[in-house]
This record gives sequence, C-alpha cells and structure tokens, in this order.
Amino acid sequence: MLPDPAVLIERARSASSDELKALAHEADERVLLALLENSNCEEPHITLLLDRLDLPANVLSEIGGQNKWTSREGVRLRLAAHPRTPKRIAVSVVRQLYLFDLVRLSLLASAPPDVKRTAEEIITARVPHLPVGQKLTLARRGPSRVAGALLAEGHPQVSKIALNNAFLTESQVLKVLAKPDVPERVVAAIAQHAKWGNAYNVRMALLRNRHTPVRSVLAFLPHLLPHELEGLAELPQLPSHVRKYIGNELKTRRAENAE
Repeated sequence: MLPDPAVLIERARSASSDELKALAHEADERVLLALLENSNCEEPHITLLLDRLDLPANVLSEIGGQNKWTSREGVRLRLAAHPRTPKRIAVSVVRQLYLFDLVRLSLLASAPPDVKRTAEEIITARVPHLPVGQKLTLARRGPSRVAGALLAEGHPQVSKIALNNAFLTESQVLKVLAKPDVPERVVAAIAQHAKWGNAYNVRMALLRNRHTPVRSVLAFLPHLLPHELEGLAELPQLPSHVRKYIGNELKTRRAENAE
C-alpha cells in the first residue's frame, strides 16, 4: 500500500538528514516543496534534487528564490544548467557564476541553449580584462565563441592555442577574418594553420583580406577553379595585389591550355 501523501508531506517537513536523502527522490511535488521547509535540509540534499532531470519547475523556482541556496556556487551552477529551471532564474544565477563555472556551463550538452549563450556572452565580455594565464586556459578549453574572441585579440601565445581549440568552428574563424581591425599576425596565423589554412571557405576569406601574406595567397590560387578565380577578381573589395596575382594565375593557365 502506498504511503498517504499527507503523511509524506508532514514527514518531509520534520525528517532527519538521512531521511531527507530518501525523500529527495519522491515524485510528489508537494513532498519536495515540504522538504525545502525542513531545517535539516542542507546543500547535499539540494544537490540531490537538482541532479534530477525530472525535478518540477516549481521546486526549481523555490530553490532559486532562496538566497541561502543561490549563495552557493554549486547550487547556482546546477540551477543554471537544469533544463527545467525557469529562464528568469537561470539567467539571474548565470550572471553570478565564477569564470570557469561559466565555461563548464557553456559546454554542457544538457544545458538550455539560451543559457549557454548567455554564459558565452558573459565570458566574452570579460575576456579583455582577464590576466594572460586565464586567457591561455580559456583559449585551450573554452567554447567556440570565446575561442574566437581570444583569437581576434591577437596575443601571439593565446591566438596559437585558440586556433587549436577543439571547439573552435569555421564560422568563428570567418567572423574573426571579417573584422576590419583584425591584427595582421592573426590573419597570418590562420593562413599558415594546418587545419584552417586548408579549409575552402577560410581560404576564400583569406584571399579577400589585405593582411594575408603573399606566400599564402600564391599557395592558395593554384587550388582554385578558373570560375572561382574570375569571381574573386570581380570583387570590389579585393586587395589590388591579390587581383594582380589572380590575373597572373589565369594567364598561366590559359597559356598552359593553349600548348
């Protein structure tokens, strides 16, 4: 016979610490809310609750509304990452997280996309003010948008590590190359990188960038088809020296075809 819900609710309000561990697995939302009123309820019990993916939104709201819980970093991180946490609470606690907890959150597959995006935006906003040591760590294991922001800054060591970041995406590299103030050394590092310097879309963006080293331009052109070369040459923003090299490449190919 199942326990009377009223008995379970009352028990949750006065249970011992050990009993609360068992009650934290109850399905009835009313029992879980009563558990939160118990003076024996401590952070480990809250952690047990927040580790449940089926935890009701009302329970998450109650936890998120109590400063004694949201003042704990572990609770804040779990609240932010929980897929059922109401957005207003999730966003509020995200803004209180420490730097590397923000990184952990941004890389959690189970965290809501808008919460992860908020975490990335906060990290990116902090990037210019971080010491080099933290930038190096972020460049190595931060999310794609953060790696892109670090790459764009142009610090030699940081940029080198960011280019090898496993989370860095082609779209972020292209965004960096599209920035009008991207440092010349960053463009050169991308052009000479074993992965990104061989990606088709990145190469096309590099050919349009005035900072791309001449040796890289000359190395890229032979791999393009004639119609791609002709299309590039028509772009008004194309650097004049690149236009000249494209013209030379087309002449060479026509001469070879005529033989």
